[in-house]
Amino acid sequence: MENPCHMCMPMGGILALKGIERSMVIVHGSQGCSTYMRRHIAEHFNEPIDVGSSSLNEKGTVYGGEANLRQALDNINKVYQPGLIGVVTTCLAETIGEDIARIVADYRQERKLVMPIVTANTPGYGGNHSEGYWLTVRRLVETMATATERHNKVNIIVPNISPADIRELKRLLTAMDLEYMLCPDVADTLDRPYLANYSKLPAGGTPIADLYRMGGAPATIEMGVTLDSSVSPGKYLEDTFGVPLYSVPLPIGIQNTDAFMGAIEAINGRKRPADIENERGRLIDAMIDSHKYNFAGRSAVFGDPELVYAVTQLCLENGILPVVVTGDKSGNLSRLLPKTEMSAETVILSDPDFDLVQQQAKAGAVNIAIGHSDGRFLTERDHIPLVRLGFPIHDRVGGQRLLSIGYTGSMNLLDRITNTLLAEKYQHYRQNMYQKYYSKSS
Repeated sequence: MENPCHMCMPMGGILALKGIERSMVIVHGSQGCSTYMRRHIAEHFNEPIDVGSSSLNEKGTVYGGEANLRQALDNINKVYQPGLIGVVTTCLAETIGEDIARIVADYRQERKLVMPIVTANTPGYGGNHSEGYWLTVRRLVETMATATERHNKVNIIVPNISPADIRELKRLLTAMDLEYMLCPDVADTLDRPYLANYSKLPAGGTPIADLYRMGGAPATIEMGVTLDSSVSPGKYLEDTFGVPLYSVPLPIGIQNTDAFMGAIEAINGRKRPADIENERGRLIDAMIDSHKYNFAGRSAVFGDPELVYAVTQLCLENGILPVVVTGDKSGNLSRLLPKTEMSAETVILSDPDFDLVQQQAKAGAVNIAIGHSDGRFLTERDHIPLVRLGFPIHDRVGGQRLLSIGYTGSMNLLDRITNTLLAEKYQHYRQNMYQKYYSKSS
């Protein structure tokens, strides 16, 4: 690919590990890789992002990087005193065949460490940041979950969503009176309040104690309908510990949010309270208000597969035709999207590349794009307005505060989409009317 719609695997691994209580990350590779990823994440969240590096150089590349990784582990322990360390790899470490699981196991044994160290093989050429995210969450669960006694806290496993979305998710779970363990939890770690005294390790994140107890949960709700079973953390918990799995889409739109709420109701046997039902009603009212504008929408949707699936569903519910949709190499997205509701015009790109998105968008007369800010060139080159959503958002502030899930978040997102279509319409309204009715007769 010349112009991919995604970032590399280790970046996703970092994002997942940043949602764990008192965690630190070591990128086993060159210094430049960790610097690039740290800067990329910091620009989206507008937060300081500390990421360690084993700083592989020419010598380590030839003779192996075990000494570098051991030194990095020593340094991180000394400087940060974390509760958990995550080690992810880069292209360089994977190309020279570093066995990070063996290195870490030997290191822990020699140092007599009780602190957990989780490893994830995430070469940049092995996949995109979404795949790196899910692989790392799977490795967290595989490494940490144990066969504990049954308890009443439900596992909630989430894709890469904004801290604002995480906070809304917690509100809904609390409103439904559901005891839960949420993983990963970036609500505070990547959107911390201002503090007079800086802390190297932010408060918040999934408690490490919760990770150990995931095997004893009564159920798992996993927002990962596009995942293969080999990568699904929820499937691992089901196969290994017998924890029932409820696989639901990201709750964006009526249908998807209903599925999420229905899973909660099935688990705890309680109906949603009147306040939540009213939020659903307000979303339906917003759909009625905006349908007369949205019918003219022809969208290009790109980003992480779970987000793309959910946003495409939102478009379909509101009369917006998805013309270009980015998928993934597995083909799961094209299998899941309801072809009966989608036009034959819809193109699902299995290996997302912005050059292909641009070609298909022009051919399909797309008039709105929905995705992260790397797609801004669609506006710059072809004047297609962009509704910014997902990761990364670098050319606007507040990406970490965008609320898009649940009935309320869906209503916010729908309003942003509708208003973008209206702004584009009225910006060119007089010119279009002149060309249509007057220029030919004059």
